[in-house]
Amino acid sequence: MTAAPLPEDTPRRWHSPIDLCRYDRSPALAGAERRAIRELGLRNLRRQRYHDPSAPQWADIVRLTRPLLDINASFDVPRTEYGRRAMNDAAAVVLLRCADVGRAYWDWDGKEWLRFLGHHHRAFQEQVPDWTAGSVRPTLCGYAYHLERFTGFHRLGHFDRLSLACRLFGQRLVEAEIGQVRTVLTGWGYKYGQDHDKNVPSVLSQLFLLNRSPHSSDLTAAFFDRVRREDLLTDESMKVLYAVQRAVAALGFCDPPLVTSGADVVSHDGVPPVWAQWVERWYATATMTHRARLHNRAALLKTGRWIAAHQQEAADPAVWTRQTCAAWIAAVDRMKIGDYVVRASSFQERLGQPLQAASKAGLIRAVRVFFRDIQDWQWLRLGFDPLRALSVPRTISALVGPNPRVIADDIWAKLLWAGLNLESADLPRGKAGPIYPLELVRAVTLTWLFAGQRSNEIARLRLGCIRWQHDGNPVAGDSEHILARDAACLLDVPAHKTGTAFTKPVDPLLGQAINAWEELRPRQPKRTDKRTGELVDFLFAYRARAVSSGYINASIIPMLCRKAGVPAADVRGNITSHRARSTIASQLYNAKEPMTLFELQAWLGHRSPESTQHYAKISPNTLTKAYEDAGYFARNVRTIEVLVDRDAVASGAAAAGEPWQHYDLGHGYCTYTFFEQCPHRMACARCDFYTPKDSSKAQLLEAKDNLQRMRATIPLTDGEQAAVDDGQTALDRLLGRLADVPTPSGPTPRQLLPIIEVRRGDTPQS
Repeated sequence: MTAAPLPEDTPRRWHSPIDLCRYDRSPALAGAERRAIRELGLRNLRRQRYHDPSAPQWADIVRLTRPLLDINASFDVPRTEYGRRAMNDAAAVVLLRCADVGRAYWDWDGKEWLRFLGHHHRAFQEQVPDWTAGSVRPTLCGYAYHLERFTGFHRLGHFDRLSLACRLFGQRLVEAEIGQVRTVLTGWGYKYGQDHDKNVPSVLSQLFLLNRSPHSSDLTAAFFDRVRREDLLTDESMKVLYAVQRAVAALGFCDPPLVTSGADVVSHDGVPPVWAQWVERWYATATMTHRARLHNRAALLKTGRWIAAHQQEAADPAVWTRQTCAAWIAAVDRMKIGDYVVRASSFQERLGQPLQAASKAGLIRAVRVFFRDIQDWQWLRLGFDPLRALSVPRTISALVGPNPRVIADDIWAKLLWAGLNLESADLPRGKAGPIYPLELVRAVTLTWLFAGQRSNEIARLRLGCIRWQHDGNPVAGDSEHILARDAACLLDVPAHKTGTAFTKPVDPLLGQAINAWEELRPRQPKRTDKRTGELVDFLFAYRARAVSSGYINASIIPMLCRKAGVPAADVRGNITSHRARSTIASQLYNAKEPMTLFELQAWLGHRSPESTQHYAKISPNTLTKAYEDAGYFARNVRTIEVLVDRDAVASGAAAAGEPWQHYDLGHGYCTYTFFEQCPHRMACARCDFYTPKDSSKAQLLEAKDNLQRMRATIPLTDGEQAAVDDGQTALDRLLGRLADVPTPSGPTPRQLLPIIEVRRGDTPQS
């Protein structure tokens, strides 16, 4: 953004500072000057009614009054009676002070001016006459600005700095310069820039006073750094300074403020200096993402503290051996939470608990990567292979695997309801109201609830990432000819952790929410995408910066949990942004018409199905239904009806060998007691134990009144199961194998029914 020109009638320069060299600046106050001040009295000094300008005492103090009158004349204030009285009273107060301390104001340093002006208005009123009005103090600040180059305005408490800046530099010029900055901030969505806001005018006025110039173009980055370093603003004003510098930078007058993260500041306490130097050298050279380098550096510094405690001779990586690597891996395997760290305040409740397997693997992996890199970069020649000597033991790697932390369906449903019913009263608020507009918060929330993306990817979505299609053809999102349910909503995801940019279908509700935010989104400056290095328009940008990737965890999720009335944690831990990705993937994988693993892989943007397995988890209900549909038990058993002849049992005929159990085969009955063990259950027609249903014997059996009907489950052999599955071909094979196996009555099937080989096209042969 370039600087907007000031209005044509705006003065380009302000009133020139008073040239003090032309005045007599003797520090001592002569006795005649002190007597003249006393003799003139308040009536003359204040130049009110009955003022005598011809009094001879005025000649004795002309060197004291002339600079003050010249400064008064330079002030850009309305020449009203009230304004003249305030300036005359201010001059009178200064003259009386000179008489009291016996020194001219030329000799007052910054500390004395500060004591005179007071740290707040009450302290000032306690040392001046009662008739001093409230407008006198700002005039005295103007005197201090000219006479002593006073800049301690941040130590004066509350007073109207804008009024003082306008008095010193000219109201039109100050307001025009402030207007430039306010226009930029308002365009970005800052509330600071709105007309009713007094923060930006107050801060800019103070900066103009400190810099002794009312021009924004004179506010350099070095000046802003000095203001921060010397703490030249009040605490509240410091919060506005960041926005002001960004606006001044957008106008092209200085560099934008540097944003530093607390994670960038690390402590080398307890780390051998040699090891710390190697770690920092690796950190400055590695080409990982910034976050990955931070994690690895923290792990390497923890390794350094272990070295200082147990392996002091291994402080230099050049002396590491396979034995050192083995000792480190053994230490990691026994390590507990809180070991070898500087600050443990963030995990006090878990202090002393064993490390999780994934954390152990991460520590070992960080050291392995460190030694692999310094060897590949030829910084050192190691006596061991890092890939083998620092591999993760099987006892640890076996515990690391896919374990999606899926949010329970009932909790997820409540979170969905809360996200779809967001209201202004639900939004996180600051002192000035909601931090972000409702449309932005709703769009971020629905993206988290429906898109299944990482929080970093959500924060890096670009403007125009939503596209609409119908029958494969692009359509407008607000098309009146196509219903929303008939149009496909596509989301363009930027390059991410595991792959390049891709497009995925999402619910139209998400597309509508994003379109609503795009319509209201203030124009924002392009920002650099740290992952790709491109200058892009971030979708979720407000006040000239993108929404943080931690915004979902810090604000969105607590807001939804409050509205839905659910706890912020469950049995699997805290509800985090990444758990939504696992939850959505698992629901898609377990749907009535589920996505396949490869379809889900494409939807999540993974390079391989192996990564997708860390997100998609088969639910117990889906697994149960699949097991039942597979019919494992039904495939391996056969339920058969058994008729028990109770007369035969009661009369004792069963004990004499008469049949009393009759297995219903559908086409007949089998009276063989050990039917479930018979290998010829598929070929019963010629067996002596077989009774056809159309025989008189079977009909007499069925006519009995005392039959007891029971069901028995008969396990199927592999051959029988194949006969059921494969049909006649398998049945023929089964009969062929049993041809020479004796039946329960003795003869083999070949003896009971001679087998005739039939060849197609030939005459049957016996």
